[in-house]
Amino acid sequence: MLAIKLSLRSKKIPAYTLTEILVVLVIIGILVLLALPNLMPLITKAKSTEAKMQLEHVHQLEKGYYYEHSKYSNNLPEIGFSQEKLTTDGADGKANYRVEVITATSTNFLARATAVVDFDGDGTFNVWEIDQEKNLKEVTQD
Repeated sequence: MLAIKLSLRSKKIPAYTLTEILVVLVIIGILVLLALPNLMPLITKAKSTEAKMQLEHVHQLEKGYYYEHSKYSNNLPEIGFSQEKLTTDGADGKANYRVEVITATSTNFLARATAVVDFDGDGTFNVWEIDQEKNLKEVTQD
């Protein structure tokens, strides 16, 4: 019995060395660094979907408010829109865009979504706008 235990302990198990594992991790890290600049525009595009969705929601709410009151409102809570907590407000914040109504009259309105995070680190913040005709446009690209 003792001889069987000794032979099992002395038997080598095929495995990778620590050096081999570190070399593979370094190669993966280099590949990620090479691919990251190409992926940043895709990340920005995906995050800008949030702005588009929020502005389309504001447009629908403004239209409903217009049908009831024959004018547009510059007060988001008044039309039923509540801004989700921003990512800059703390750990529980999820929104990347601050939504506001810039102008509102009896005939038109302009709402804007401004990014609170610089997605690609170049110093510019993404800005989207929508009007009463549902013309959605990107004012400032990030």
